[in-house]
Amino acid sequence: MDPPHVRRADHRVVKPPFDNIPTSWYVSSMSSRIPSAPSKPNARTRLIDAATRIVRQKGFTATSVDDLCAAAGVTKGAFFHHFESKEALGVAAANNWAETTSALFADAPYHQPADPLDRVFAYLDFRRDLVSDEIAEFTCLVGTMVQEVHGTSPAIRNACKASIFGHSQSLVPDIAAAFAAHDVHDVEPIDLALHFQAVLQGGFILSKASGDPAHTRASVAHLKAYVAILCGVPIPQ
Repeated sequence: MDPPHVRRADHRVVKPPFDNIPTSWYVSSMSSRIPSAPSKPNARTRLIDAATRIVRQKGFTATSVDDLCAAAGVTKGAFFHHFESKEALGVAAANNWAETTSALFADAPYHQPADPLDRVFAYLDFRRDLVSDEIAEFTCLVGTMVQEVHGTSPAIRNACKASIFGHSQSLVPDIAAAFAAHDVHDVEPIDLALHFQAVLQGGFILSKASGDPAHTRASVAHLKAYVAILCGVPIPQ
């Protein structure tokens, strides 16, 4: 399947409409930005891609260096040439996750509405629409890793924090504008942005525990209702 940004033979870049992008493209984007050139990714990139995929399936602790090398098609020598430890690869994978998800969200259609509250609702709709039947495909790499190693790996914890808090900060301008338009003064925009992430990560945990993606969708629906009540508007469908 072609990636969402396809470079044609005449060197023009074609971007399909976002409402037609299948979840599998989101998954690919989470793993890495797909290069326009046909060259094979180097060993370091393949290891980061493998970590992004396998850790979301098995967890960080259960993923071994052998697992990563096999999935990336590299030797252990190549692994330790690029990363001094599995922890170092975890940090690199978290940083890559932050970079690629930032690019995905920056290009997403929820920025299009003129009204800031509509943009906030569109963001939540976008998160809901990323939920697929395969739980490992829509859950969060950094959320998965930080739950496991927050007490044992400060380096991974800090990289995960930068990703989660950085994304939250990107939502603040729209939330602040929505609050100003609807006279909401008793909630800080950054607090609501962080609450979004708490509810989403909680939804991911419920889906993992139950094997049912519907729990994540329901969590997003409750978030939309909360935002509507907070801003004094009807709850959107």
